[in-house]
Amino acid sequence: MSEWAAVGKRMLANFLKLDDVQVTAIADPAVQWDLSKFYYRTTAGRGPVKEMVEKHYASSTPNYKVSEYEDFQVMLEKESALDAILCATPDHTHAFVSLTAMKAGKHVYCEKPLTHNIWEARMVQKVARETGLATQMGNQMHSTPAVRNPVEYLRAGVIGKVHEVHSWVPATRWIVGLDGMPKTSSALPSGLNWDLWLGPRSLRTFNEAYAPVTWRDFWEFGCGAMGDFGCHDLDAATWGLDLPLPDSIEVRAAGFSNENITPYGEIGYYSFNRGQGEPPVKLTWYSGGLQPPQPEMTPSDFKFARRGAMYVGEKGIMVTGGSSEPRIFPDDLYAAPPAGSATIAPSNGHHRDWVDAIKGGPAASSNFEYGAHLTEITLLGVLSLRLGGQKIDWDAKNMKAKGLAEADEYIEEPVRQGWEMR
Repeated sequence: MSEWAAVGKRMLANFLKLDDVQVTAIADPAVQWDLSKFYYRTTAGRGPVKEMVEKHYASSTPNYKVSEYEDFQVMLEKESALDAILCATPDHTHAFVSLTAMKAGKHVYCEKPLTHNIWEARMVQKVARETGLATQMGNQMHSTPAVRNPVEYLRAGVIGKVHEVHSWVPATRWIVGLDGMPKTSSALPSGLNWDLWLGPRSLRTFNEAYAPVTWRDFWEFGCGAMGDFGCHDLDAATWGLDLPLPDSIEVRAAGFSNENITPYGEIGYYSFNRGQGEPPVKLTWYSGGLQPPQPEMTPSDFKFARRGAMYVGEKGIMVTGGSSEPRIFPDDLYAAPPAGSATIAPSNGHHRDWVDAIKGGPAASSNFEYGAHLTEITLLGVLSLRLGGQKIDWDAKNMKAKGLAEADEYIEEPVRQGWEMR
């Protein structure tokens, strides 16, 4: 298993709960990150994670030692017996880590979004198909009732054929006053290999605005709220309505944003042509506190959750958020899908399902085939944002934004020598 920073530490803790998983090696370009001022409220890096893993196994294996590495590529070379890796790096290195590991024959669990650009998503999907390895994207809600229940309601047709979806998250920029790239350097944290952390991105001096957490505010490293939450909050719609890649996408920034800096909020419009007798679906995305108007058919005391979704069908609406059970309006439509009508196999847990797939069980349901598709839908919104909110007519077959040659540099981003993925 490989681990970088706080999310990886939390994910790794879930795998430590599984009796048939043994963590033998970790890799991180940082010895330690102090994350106490962020919502993680912890320390991370290979030092704290090594301590966590060794403490976990100490009761059953006294003096248990886990191998630690600065560079995950060295780990893969030295630890040939590894079966699988967990990738929880910043977004801009997800694809490189996942592709390198799969080409080395390792099963891969990678945090969301699966990649930083659309070309990478296609490449990760391709290599996963070719290798047949067990994969899982880290959109953990996918394996919970919060996503699965709405999917079953949509498939059961409780609100009729759906033609409109709204999805919203309160997420916003980490650094409120950020208005440009850092112009100075900060002292390099002790034990940090900054060159390795940058990975495929161009060399620059370290600035504390970039890391450990606030890298999401910079387009080169993160993908803003859309990239951070799209693979969570567009999941039920994509899965339940079997959405193809969209025909058009237009996502606009709310508040300051430019070619380098992600926005405070977003409002976006997707158009999906489902075909096969199904109505087209218009999907609207909101972040930064924006929400859709409340429909007239909801009670006067009803309020949307801070994070949720609304599905508009020919018979009524379904609203999610705040609990795992959707709200259906009008009330007389409400009826749980009948027993025995489930279309999704039960989940034993997002991490457990991946481990079971490694051991020869069925593929995990957010495997890279599905995960890359959901990621591409998400990243098409990011692409529109990076193009200043321009509307994109998407040529999925040729992976092109029609008539927008300037989109090419974001569809497949340039990389530093030594970090090529072709």
